[in-house]
Amino acid sequence: MSAIAPFYHTSDDIHNELVGLSQRCPGLTLETREGTSNNGEQRSIDVITVKDPQSTTVNKNFFLFGEHARELISPESGLHFIRSLCGETGLSEQAKEALKDNEYKIVVNGNPSSRRKVEQGDFCLRVNPDGVDLNRNWDEKWSPDAVMDSADTNPGPQPFSEAETKIFKDLVSEYNPNTFLTIHSGTKGMYMPWAYDMDHLADRNEPEMMQILKDLDKDHCECPFGAAGREVGYSCPGTCLDWVYDQLQTDFSFAFEIYTDPSMNDMLRQRWEEKINPDGPGSFLQETTNLADAHFRDVFAHHHSDFIFLQESSHRGIGMSNEDCFHQFNPGNEEEFKSVTDNWSSAYFDMNKMIVDRLKNKRAQPAVASNATAPADPVAPAGDAPAAALVPTKNPEAALSEMETMLRFGGQTQWSDSDSF
Repeated sequence: MSAIAPFYHTSDDIHNELVGLSQRCPGLTLETREGTSNNGEQRSIDVITVKDPQSTTVNKNFFLFGEHARELISPESGLHFIRSLCGETGLSEQAKEALKDNEYKIVVNGNPSSRRKVEQGDFCLRVNPDGVDLNRNWDEKWSPDAVMDSADTNPGPQPFSEAETKIFKDLVSEYNPNTFLTIHSGTKGMYMPWAYDMDHLADRNEPEMMQILKDLDKDHCECPFGAAGREVGYSCPGTCLDWVYDQLQTDFSFAFEIYTDPSMNDMLRQRWEEKINPDGPGSFLQETTNLADAHFRDVFAHHHSDFIFLQESSHRGIGMSNEDCFHQFNPGNEEEFKSVTDNWSSAYFDMNKMIVDRLKNKRAQPAVASNATAPADPVAPAGDAPAAALVPTKNPEAALSEMETMLRFGGQTQWSDSDSF
C-alpha cells in the first residue's frame, strides 16, 4: 500500500494513533475488546469512547467503520473524525458544538486482521480471515446462503459466528445508542432500513430518518438515498443496519457509502436528481427501476460496493485487478483523500446536529403541553400525569361531577377519548 498511497495508515498506524489520542485528548478513552469465533479463532478490536465530562448527553452515537477490509477509506474517515473530536483538524468548531450534546462509541477498524492483508496488496479482499462477510453475519433475517456472490457475501455458518460480530453485538447492546452509523465505500449512497426487504421502508421513525438523509445528501453526497433494499434492488439479509434498528429499537440507523471511482459520480448524481425531483423527466425511471436494475447494470458490472452486487459480478469473477479494486473503493491521491475524509467527518457532525434537534424537540413536547394546559387548581388524582398533560375540554366543576358519576357506576362513563381535565 505504501507504494500506491503512502498517505494511508496501516492497521498498526491506526492503533498507535488511537493510543496517542487517548493520552492527549481529554474525554477520550481506548479499550481493546477480545472475541472468539465459533471455530475458536480469536480477534481483538480497538474501541474508542469520546465524551465531554462537563456536558449532558442528548444523543449517544455508535459508529462502526471498516467492516470490509478493502474499504480502506472507511477507517481513515473514522480516524479523521476522532481527531476532529479532539480538536486536531479544521473541523474543531463543529466538534466543540457536537460534544455539548453528543457522546460517541467508535469502532475505527472493524476487520483489522483482513485489513492487514489488504495493506500487503490484496486490495480486493472484503471478508474476514475465515471468509465471512461481517455485514451478513448479524441475526436479522439471516440466511445460510449467500444472496449474491458467495466469495464476498458468505454469511457464515450461523449468525454471530465470528469473533468480530460477537464483539460488535456486545458493544452496541451494552451502549444502547440513539444513533447507529456504519460506513462503507465502493459507491456513494446513504441508506436507512430495511436492507433485507426490497418492498418496504422502516416504519418506526421513518419520516425523520428520510428527511435527515435528504438534507445531508444535498450538502455532502448528491447520491442515491433511502431504504437500502429498495435502493439497491435486492435483499441484503443479516446486516448490522437492520439488526440494531430492530433488536435495539435504535432511533436512527444509517449506512453511508462514502466513495467510488469518480467515473461513477455523474450516474449517481443523476439517480439523486431523479429522487429529489419526482415530477421531473426522470420520475418514471425512479418508480420503475433501482440501482441493480438493467438501466444501471452495465455500470455496476464493473463498479462494486457494500450493497450493490449483481449475481454474476464478483470482483474476482470479472477479472478486476488488485489495483482496480483499490481505486474502486478508495481515493488514489492525497488531495482527494483529504477531501473525502473532511467532507464526511463534517457530514457526521451535521447528522449529529439534526438528530439532537429532533431528540430535544421530542423530549420538550410533553413538558410544554403540561405547562400550557395545567389548571391553576388541578382536580385530577395525584400522580395522574398523563391526564394533566392533555388539553382540557371541560371546566373543573363539570369534570369533577362526571368523575363522581364514573366512580358510582364502576368506572363506566360516556366521555370520548379526547376528553380530559
